[in-house]
Amino acid sequence: MNYLKNSLIILMLICLSVTSFAQQSISLQTITEKQHPRILLLKGEEVQIQQSIATNPSWKKMHETILRECDSIILRPPVERIQIGRRLLDKSREALRRIFYLSYAWRITGEAKYFERCEQEMLAISKFSDWNPSHFLDVAEMTMAISIGYDWLYPKLSEPSKAIIREAIVSKGLNPSLDPKYSSWVKAVNNWNQVCNAGMTYGALAVAEDNPELSKKMIERAIQSITLPMGEYKPDGAYPEGYGYWGYGTSFNVMFLSAVEKVFGTDFGLNSVPGFLQTAGFFQSMTGVTGLPYNWGDSGSGKDISPAMFWFAQRNNDPSQLWVEKGYLQKDDYSSYTRDRLLPAVMIWGKGLSLESVTEPKMKFWKGQGANPVCLMRTSWNTRNALFLGFKAGSPSVNHGHMDIGSFIMEADGTRWASDFGMQDYESLESKGIAVFGRTQDAQRWSIFRLNNRAHNTLTINNQLQLVKGYAKIDGFSDNPDFMYAISDISSVYENQLAQAKRGVAIVDQAFVVIRDEVVAPDKPTTLRWTMMTSATPELGKNSIKLTKEGHTLELKVNTPKEVSMKTWSTEPTTGYDAPNPGKTLVGFEIQLEPNQKQAIQVLLIPGSAGDKKIKFEKVLEAW
Repeated sequence: MNYLKNSLIILMLICLSVTSFAQQSISLQTITEKQHPRILLLKGEEVQIQQSIATNPSWKKMHETILRECDSIILRPPVERIQIGRRLLDKSREALRRIFYLSYAWRITGEAKYFERCEQEMLAISKFSDWNPSHFLDVAEMTMAISIGYDWLYPKLSEPSKAIIREAIVSKGLNPSLDPKYSSWVKAVNNWNQVCNAGMTYGALAVAEDNPELSKKMIERAIQSITLPMGEYKPDGAYPEGYGYWGYGTSFNVMFLSAVEKVFGTDFGLNSVPGFLQTAGFFQSMTGVTGLPYNWGDSGSGKDISPAMFWFAQRNNDPSQLWVEKGYLQKDDYSSYTRDRLLPAVMIWGKGLSLESVTEPKMKFWKGQGANPVCLMRTSWNTRNALFLGFKAGSPSVNHGHMDIGSFIMEADGTRWASDFGMQDYESLESKGIAVFGRTQDAQRWSIFRLNNRAHNTLTINNQLQLVKGYAKIDGFSDNPDFMYAISDISSVYENQLAQAKRGVAIVDQAFVVIRDEVVAPDKPTTLRWTMMTSATPELGKNSIKLTKEGHTLELKVNTPKEVSMKTWSTEPTTGYDAPNPGKTLVGFEIQLEPNQKQAIQVLLIPGSAGDKKIKFEKVLEAW
């Protein structure tokens, strides 16, 4: 409840700050005196990219990869309006990918084939009946796509093409955003706000001279509205929606900021919102030593280059924030990166960057509070057998949240031992009538296997669900290299299930990991289940489980005087809508607690590389 009270205070402060943002009225003359192209990359700035291509092997390879993908696009038919369920989003995203790539290729090379195909794509989507305003993300990405193409190809587009495309931007993009049926995102604090405001701003910048008052209204609204999701990065930069949605919401937020700064020469104070510029540390630290992300919440497990990180590194004047991206740029084949519809932005924000300037980050421990607090710690950035431990507190009530409070992931010896399932594809659930996005305690969302606490690396009490209204913060932590830890009182998500629950996680002596729970049972007999999801092969022993994977081993060792029942649980779906989870097993144990019993439960995760020496750890959380 304290968190909710604090959230209301923060929201009030944000609303007060919004007034000052809104008072900075934009000047239409400032836009229109900048001739097309005016979005992201002004006329003549192509030269800087061309110089980077000529002098930097990585940028040359990236540029050539984009051109090859453009040549592949030319061989396919234009994007068609094919809606899947309630979404047109995959078509909007493909339109953005194609038009951004093709318009980039034309601006850098001047080759007519790229111009012609880009114009063809824009005319095709201009003729769609609509861009599906009932799911406004679809409109936002389609508007951004066609606005980049219109702006970048403007000097050569015929007047009839300009008229068709411009009319589509206004009638299918900007005007629907003024309809209350479609514009609830204006008051949202999540990725919808970031993506939709970015899309509408690009449309406004593209057609400003022909629709001056509408454009002014769009941009002023965006500058005011986008402070709401930017406020969610407070106080340290942790993004509540997780790794995958950081890649979505934050990337479009950066696309918005970059375009606005380019035109107006100011960020209108938006970059000073506490936590926003610090979020680069969050995203970077969310990648483990295996290269896999900590994919809690509705996140996928994919790993890919992030164009937005180049903007942050430039803005923060900290090339070390690109350490993970440097690894991507050192690969031989960049073709997999062409899945990213914003990839050409790498060439804009990364131009002039030398990989030699990207040094190893000094920070090995990162903590962020906010709506979904998280702690991320590692023993090294450049050693493959380093330890990595991620731990999250927070609340299931956040957008795209799971019942994963107290959950963790763990890596050692180049292997991920404790994993997170991440998301299940929305359409695979919605097509079967499952309501994916409810957030009440009785919401159908929590019947989805991957989303509730039984499938996460946390506690389950009497087979019950965690409480949606609960919230836990990081209550204690240390970045001492020999004892990095984080502690959270997670009692509120087990209200009426446990009288108290505290969890601490730590990397000890840079050699092994401790997960320690200190609980107090309610006034009735209680079954406590401790779970860890893994893709390793388990072998149960007495108070221990030996895990084997990729030629390495890890011992899960339970230290508690209480008798424990070591177990594994199947991850096979038991419903017609849950996704299969091949190769995944839930391992752990159950403990029977007497009424009002106080119990400490300590689990050691000991990598094979730690050797055969006897490892002990007996500190109570209070002494950490």
